Parts: sequence; C-alpha cells; structure tokens
Amino acid sequence: MAEQDTRFKQNKLKRSKQKRSSQNEITMTDDAITRIALGIEYNGSQFNGYQLQTTGTRTVQGELEKALSKVADEPIRLSCAGRTDTGVHATGQVVHFDTQAKRQLKAWMLGGNTNLPRDIAVHWVRQVNDDFSARFSAVSRSYRYLLYNRKVRPAVFQHNVAWSFESLDAQKMHEAAQLLLGERDFSAFRSSQCQAKHANREMQAISVQRMSDYIVLDIKANAFLHHMVRNIMGTLMVVGREEQPVSWVADVLEGCDRKVAGMTASAAGLYLVDVEYPEHHGLPQKSGWLPDIC
Repeated sequence: MAEQDTRFKQNKLKRSKQKRSSQNEITMTDDAITRIALGIEYNGSQFNGYQLQTTGTRTVQGELEKALSKVADEPIRLSCAGRTDTGVHATGQVVHFDTQAKRQLKAWMLGGNTNLPRDIAVHWVRQVNDDFSARFSAVSRSYRYLLYNRKVRPAVFQHNVAWSFESLDAQKMHEAAQLLLGERDFSAFRSSQCQAKHANREMQAISVQRMSDYIVLDIKANAFLHHMVRNIMGTLMVVGREEQPVSWVADVLEGCDRKVAGMTASAAGLYLVDVEYPEHHGLPQKSGWLPDIC
C-alpha cells in the first residue's frame, strides 16, 4: 500500500490542469494521465481474496488488472476501496487507476467485461479528478452478511451464504448490535493479522433482522478492521443462541480482548455492498446493490 501511495503522489505531479465539462468528463491534454474509477461486482468464492499476491494465486485484483491492461494496451495497476478476504463477495467494490491510454468510457466497461472471467463484472465507469482515491476519498463502507439459519445446510448457495443449524434470536442480536454504535475502540473484533495503526472506528449504522430462514446483518462504518464484520457477526451469534445476555457485547467491546469475543463467522456470507464518497466526485450514489433472499 505504501508503494501505491508513492505512485499516487508521483502521478499527481505529472498531471496537467483539468476542467470538468458539462458531460461530467474531464478535458485533458494528449499526454496527460487520466484517472478512471470503476464499480466492481464479484463472487469471491473462487478467489484468494482481492489483493494481488504471488504468481499463480487467483485474486480479484490480478484478474481485473489483466483484463484492463488489454483494453489500455499498457500495464494497469489498481487501488481499491477495501481489500476483501478469501471467499468474501462484493456488489459495490470501487477501484481506480491511472492511464495514458485514450479510450471512451464505455470501452473500459465493455472491453473490461469481455476480458474478465464470469465471476467478476464492471458495473459502471467514471472519469475522475486527480484528487480522487478509491481508498482515501471514501467516507463510509457498507457490508451485508447473509446467514442461512435452519437445520439442513444449503447446497445451491453453499458458497454465497453462511450457515448455522442452531436456532438464533434475531431480535436479541439486533439489540446487542446497537451497543456497538458510535466511535469506539474495536480491538476485540480485529484479527491478529490486522495491520491497521489503531482500532478506533466509527460505527454509523448496524441492524440485524430475520428474513424467512435467513439472519441478515447490515453494517456501515467509516472503515473496517481485518475480519471486523465477521468477528462481530460471530459475537452476535453467541447472543442469538442465548449463551450470553445482550449486555455481554458491551463488555466484550470495552474489554478490547479478541479472545473473549465470539468466533470468526464464515466468509461465504459477507458482501461489500456500498462505498460512499463526497458528491463532488460525481460517482453513483450507491456503488453496488444489496443481495436479497426474499
């Protein structure tokens, strides 16, 4: 990520003066570097996470860069809003890249989708100013977690939902979740591999509801720690099984001890559904869509 930040600053120095036209595009000189933002959807079940890794490891970033490089006829390097883990899905991932290639905006989407595997799709494309960053310009990220809650495991959607055969009280899970609202230290919900400098995050919204045989967690924060959503879900499931009272979640949060919290819930049920940016960047109000089960 440090390498990406350095490249971000270097490219910014190279850019010519830009001006937004009435068509919401940017007028640039022939040798200028263009910054492009894309809205991405992917099924994460067959990927070793989003982030580019060693040769031979299938990642979302690797497949996207390969496809877009063909469209640009030059190497493309991406920055993303949030690096999802192995098995985690996205309907609202946002990425950006810089390029000297001159292409119509639709070419990035049509050409990209032509070259992408069927488990990744580009949903929208925008040309943005050089002060935009998919990661640093974001003001919030939203996730949805889908948990199939019945005795028999799912077959058709086995890689797209989590599963628990134990009966869960969604109302108690929701009440416990409200204790996590606000700007707090979420050390109890970060993984041991988390590289964040601190664990303070602002939980802006969180809800749990039952929809037929599913428990649905919706969660929004300014940013998330590694495994944070899955660890929160695992902790709420303890309350849902009535192994601990609702108030226990507040004790876990205040204790800042990961060992006291619940298990890390399965990656299969987790979706990055939206990344929010200030309006002046001109991106869609909703970067993605909500996976529904009814």
